[in-house]
Amino acid sequence: MKTKCVTFSKNVFIPVTNVCRNACEYCVFRARRLEDAYIIQKKEFLALVKTKGAATEALFTAGEKPALANLSSFFKKNMLDSGCSSLLEYTKELCKLAIKHGLLPHCNLGVLGKEELKELREVNASMGLMLETTAELEAHENSPGKNPKERLKTIAEAGKLKIPFTTGLLIGIGEEKEDCIRSLEAIKSLHGKYGHIQEVIIQPFIPKPFTAMWNKKPPSFEELKEVVRVAREILPEEVAIQVPPNLTSPLELIELGASDLGGISEKTIDYINPESPWPGEEELRKLVAPFELRERLPIYPGFVKKGWYSEEIRPLIERYADEEGFRLRRSDGT
Repeated sequence: MKTKCVTFSKNVFIPVTNVCRNACEYCVFRARRLEDAYIIQKKEFLALVKTKGAATEALFTAGEKPALANLSSFFKKNMLDSGCSSLLEYTKELCKLAIKHGLLPHCNLGVLGKEELKELREVNASMGLMLETTAELEAHENSPGKNPKERLKTIAEAGKLKIPFTTGLLIGIGEEKEDCIRSLEAIKSLHGKYGHIQEVIIQPFIPKPFTAMWNKKPPSFEELKEVVRVAREILPEEVAIQVPPNLTSPLELIELGASDLGGISEKTIDYINPESPWPGEEELRKLVAPFELRERLPIYPGFVKKGWYSEEIRPLIERYADEEGFRLRRSDGT
């Protein structure tokens, strides 16, 4: 009997900017004060990608629509200084530099329109947007970009453009079990139409200091197990369920149907959950034993085989992918 394969990727985590129009009650990524705001400079970015180690993925994340945020004046000034006019233009330049230095970009910039997705598609192996939930919650009261209809629209537009896509649920932010089921059904419906969802992340809420939800309890492990179990029942088999190994213990969740651990980085922290360090590759192997750990690219094997990628990143896909679409095993056999 063939051993179940559990996948992961190696990335460099690039926080393009922490200026964000949303004010989610659980988030520490968003800059609240001018002195905390930043936009990654090209010099800093190049230092990361030039020393990328074994990584094949550049994971770009950013605050959503920073030109509409409270700190928009800071963002706009820095964009002018960079010679770009928007987050999209600046991130696209960084994506091209990442490709030049041997990294496959994966962008998660929040809610985007069709033309924005189309422009980024050429320089991305895959893209993502957490649905989080289809419920309207108090935690999102001051976050226009967390409108479920807007997020589902972005995911749908990505499907129309044949962009391999990552989405997911954030568990424990005020939703009910029925909300999780409705969210998973909505993802299933979009994948049924477009066939583009490569993975669904089941991510637990972790309370952060200096946020409105600091005193809220995180979901129990039993709750997390139940969501993974239900997700595996609802979602098509080809859609992987991802559980972050720096936020939870993965083995029991793998036994319930999870099959991916997301990206880990040797060079950068998890800027969304900075208190939770990434495990190393060898630690991952021990965490998932007796299951087989297999490295993948930011684009899943099925989409590699389908050719759902642009000519701009084709040379890197051909360099890194084996005949099955996984990461080509390195000379040391790993």
